[in-house]
Amino acid sequence: MSLRAEVGIAVEALELFQQQALDRSAPVISQRPMAELAERFGIDRFIAEGGLRDDALRTFLGAYLDSSTRLHHPRYMAHQVAVPESLGAVGALVDAFTNNAMAIYEMGPSAATVEFAVSNWMLRKVGWRPSSLPGAVVGDENCGGGVLTHGGSLANLTALAAARARIAPNAWRNGAPGNLVIVAPAGCHYSIVRAAGILGLGADAVKAAPVDANGRLDPGRLEEFIDRLRNEGSQIMAVVANACATATGLYDPLRAVGKICRDLALWLHIDGAHGASALVSERHRFLLDGVEQADSLVWDAHKMLRTPTLCAAVLTRDRRDLDGAFQEEASYLFHEKDQPGFDFIHRTVECTKAALGLKVFCALAGEGERGIAAYVDRQTELAQSAAALLREEPQIEVAVEPQSNIVCFRLDAENEVQLEIRRRLTDAGAFYISTAEFRGKRWLRLALMNPATELSDIRNLVIEVRAIQAKLKSESVAFPGMSPRL
Repeated sequence: MSLRAEVGIAVEALELFQQQALDRSAPVISQRPMAELAERFGIDRFIAEGGLRDDALRTFLGAYLDSSTRLHHPRYMAHQVAVPESLGAVGALVDAFTNNAMAIYEMGPSAATVEFAVSNWMLRKVGWRPSSLPGAVVGDENCGGGVLTHGGSLANLTALAAARARIAPNAWRNGAPGNLVIVAPAGCHYSIVRAAGILGLGADAVKAAPVDANGRLDPGRLEEFIDRLRNEGSQIMAVVANACATATGLYDPLRAVGKICRDLALWLHIDGAHGASALVSERHRFLLDGVEQADSLVWDAHKMLRTPTLCAAVLTRDRRDLDGAFQEEASYLFHEKDQPGFDFIHRTVECTKAALGLKVFCALAGEGERGIAAYVDRQTELAQSAAALLREEPQIEVAVEPQSNIVCFRLDAENEVQLEIRRRLTDAGAFYISTAEFRGKRWLRLALMNPATELSDIRNLVIEVRAIQAKLKSESVAFPGMSPRL
């Protein structure tokens, strides 16, 4: 069967999948038991016998997509994963078919060129000097550097590896010193703690920085906290700031935190996985005021840049820091050779690396900077309108005024009630939302990623939440150890 025929079958199935989502004729989420799905798909048979062609392929894709979560559905409001720009998906297809493992230039010159350019575009958006093309005469070597990785967790690990290399250059060979610590708000992404474990510091080396009532770094107490750690014998490997926090979408005061880190000669890492895309927006760029003072920044393209998963950028103000994050020896890769391009392999955990830059470029080129900025603005303003709508509802509390496209709200009831409401919404499949903990409470959480979501969808969500609330009350549902206020 030809590529054209196979892709044609897939495109036909995907168009139906998208249309059923946009017209709401199919549920946004449908979780059937895994054993049932495996049997329906015929996985074992196809692996053993082959034959996934023509009508068999059409049937398989129909079944597969029928049980796939529909991010294109306007009532998809659960997680910070993009509804991808269609041209970005085309980029993913081209990458998959060409299969250029482009960590070294000779394995993917086109892919490396695009990634280099995309990284430089991001560096310029941050306010850092972009890297010169290989072979160009550079007067000042202190330019920025970047690499694209498979996700924000790997990106945070890479950035913190660069921070470790600066403060403890012998750690790669001898192991990390026992007194290295990372200062971060308690609401930082879990990948920061995970990175500390992987880098040999241990999870306990992540020290909870002082924060305000909404969980944002408190510059007024940060310097004293750092002095205390140093007096106790700790070496500060990095200070981590959120732009924005995963749970609430709130930004830390980057300029004030950056000044403290500069004054104390500390590495500032900004986890901008979700919120760094506001740099593209003239209206919302102010939220990242001071970002240029950081030493490293993580920026997930598969969130607000509408790029297919997974694709996250690691950016450093000084490219030499990123180039020093890893050390490696492999005679089949590293030797004297003519090098008309750039090898990314020295900047990444991955030896075999997909052409991630092509997906980002295609998504950006499909929309253009103005299109991406308009999307960021629209989703942020939708969140603010949703928060205003929710505040008008009796016995509904909104956690904070949204700074991004994330809204947290809760009914005047126990934490278990919020979880039960979310469970019933998910089981019904008409709405898909998430939850988060904030200020010691459980909140219902909306991540408004879909450009097709309207305020009317939020109104209908409230109606559905009220219906579940009434049903719980009629069922006299009680949870262990509490009497819910319904």
